[in-house]
Amino acid sequence: MRVHVVSDVHGASDALARAGEGADALIVLGDLVDYIDYRDPTGGILGRVLGPGVSTEFARLRTEGGRDQLIGFIRDAWARLPDAPAVLEDAVREQYDRLFGALTAPTYAIPGNVDMPRLWPRYARPGLTLADGQVLEIGGLRFGFVGGAPLPPGTEPRSSGPWTPHLLRADEFTAAVKGLDRVDVLCSHVPPAVPELAFDVVTRRAEASSADLLDVVHRDRPRAALFGHVHQPLAPRVRVGRTECVNVGHFRATGTPYVLRF
Repeated sequence: MRVHVVSDVHGASDALARAGEGADALIVLGDLVDYIDYRDPTGGILGRVLGPGVSTEFARLRTEGGRDQLIGFIRDAWARLPDAPAVLEDAVREQYDRLFGALTAPTYAIPGNVDMPRLWPRYARPGLTLADGQVLEIGGLRFGFVGGAPLPPGTEPRSSGPWTPHLLRADEFTAAVKGLDRVDVLCSHVPPAVPELAFDVVTRRAEASSADLLDVVHRDRPRAALFGHVHQPLAPRVRVGRTECVNVGHFRATGTPYVLRF
């Protein structure tokens, strides 16, 4: 059995159309939407809709500013548009039309933090399984799926204008992880809470991770724990007991899926 796994697609529909070539199944671990293009300020939804100046400042604040400053800045930028929620949703739908349309192999997909999962049911079809929160058998192994990213304990989701990242309260994320039965392969958007896996060497900070996912690794000792989210990790893989914890890579940058054989 050969399974290809990608994460952090961020609009790369052409590469996604090739990601399933030669595979028995394709797993997509979220972040399909290209909300901001950090390499090209004219790209992404921010660059195309709000302009490269907004995109550039957002990227600077994402690295150098505080969370409140970033949220305030982007909320004010969106507020300058009439009917900004409709504009944003149209832009996301346009991307999803291309991205979900590019999927060819039997695909199992979960949302990341840069996704709008309430739109996903309209793309469900034979051969595409919206797998979030489920344990599904693929090639005789039990794959467990958990999408989104957890907020720190005690933190409530906050809107930054019409765009609200898919961030779950800590107790909601814990419940989703604990709802998984025994798994042979753990699939999530964020990594288990291993410092080397969570730290991004470019943003120079720890990105979201989950102690609950690490608990599942210790509990079930799965063959692999697969995830994305951290674009430039300090360590792309770490072994925890018998489990290989693997960041499958920033697919928009590499265009290459991770290959799981069993």
